[in-house]
Amino acid sequence: MARTGYAQGVNRGHVTQQRARPERPAAKKMVASKKTKLCREIAREVVGLSPYERRILDMIKTGGSAADKRVYKFAKKRLGSHKRAIVKREDIKEVNAQQRARAAGV
Repeated sequence: MARTGYAQGVNRGHVTQQRARPERPAAKKMVASKKTKLCREIAREVVGLSPYERRILDMIKTGGSAADKRVYKFAKKRLGSHKRAIVKREDIKEVNAQQRARAAGV
């Protein structure tokens, strides 16, 4: 907000000009680079799924209508947060879809 030059009021203080601040590095924190994405993809291909991820995949394959909730609760218990559990659930669903597509293609 622009300063008025008055000593009292909502916009009190000396009249100043607002400077454009450069973007802080923390703003780019959650954006993965191409190199990082490639490394993670190769690692997933080589190493495969961890035991708890395999269990989640099994729950998705065998579970009925309530599988999503059970998978979420299991992932939340293992990973510790709501956001991470949801991201992991979607990630494993994607793995399941890829496996099904590969099986249908063969």
